[in-house]
Amino acid sequence: MVAYEFYSGNHKEGYDLVGILPERRSNSERINNESIMNWAKGLIGNHFDGRELFFIQVPIDEFAPKVS
Repeated sequence: MVAYEFYSGNHKEGYDLVGILPERRSNSERINNESIMNWAKGLIGNHFDGRELFFIQVPIDEFAPKVS
């Protein structure tokens, strides 16, 4: 399983973690960079004051203990 960490900022001022979204779509044909960014903008919003928004894909260990 994977998740996407979204960051906003720029090289000069640094980057801030905006949010983390787990991938839940089972049809991998629907997953692409544009669909991931549209998903994030729909949930997070589109107000970044000219700051860059980007994501990195991170693996999630499905068998790791859940943190409460």
